[in-house]
Amino acid sequence: MADLPVHTIVFEILTRVPAKDVGRSKSVCKQWYALLSTQDFVRIHCSRSLVSSNQRVLLIDDLTCSVHPIIFQSNDYGPSSIVTFPFHHQNNDVSILSHLNGLLCVCLNHTYELLLWNPTTTAFKHSSTPDSHGFYINNLDAVGLYVDADNDYKVLHIKRRSGVLGVYVYSREVDSWRNIPFITRQEYLSPHFNWSAGTFCGGTLYFTCHTPTDGGNIGMRRTNCSKQHNTNYDNMN
Repeated sequence: MADLPVHTIVFEILTRVPAKDVGRSKSVCKQWYALLSTQDFVRIHCSRSLVSSNQRVLLIDDLTCSVHPIIFQSNDYGPSSIVTFPFHHQNNDVSILSHLNGLLCVCLNHTYELLLWNPTTTAFKHSSTPDSHGFYINNLDAVGLYVDADNDYKVLHIKRRSGVLGVYVYSREVDSWRNIPFITRQEYLSPHFNWSAGTFCGGTLYFTCHTPTDGGNIGMRRTNCSKQHNTNYDNMN
């Protein structure tokens, strides 16, 4: 092992080990910490974690949070590992809104605050600000996580307030919010429409909008994250 180049150890070996072991490896030396913290390492590690034997599900109930391996052969869960919330919370308080590459965007229900949380490393970051950014209202707002061209993890937050639409992007790297232009059909501003959480695929965030009463009239919003504005609309009846 000592004769192997550091780059080989990091990108050919450590990209294949569980995330907790990667976290422990960061304490080996400053060079390893720097390499294991790069977005290139995160991207490769995530892609190699997609095999079925590495899949896990995180479950939150009133009092506890647990991680279970998924047993695909029996459509069941394996033995659980308890996860401790690293931030202050109350019972039945944490809702998962969006996820990407092991990073979660969660809402604290008693304060409406948005947080970014990595359950594996226990790292978390509050995104709320004194000027009312980063606060989520259920049934009115929608959230999606994505990665931009510079490998910066970002949160797209769609807010509907009294018929007015506001769309904001939070940068984890810069730790700030900014407003972006976003065009949608007027009827989607109504609270009668529910917006799904965003799903990131192929550089695009997808949202669905529907009325819960008629089971139909489903619209899909496609948001190009490299340009960071809405590009078009698909109606699916």
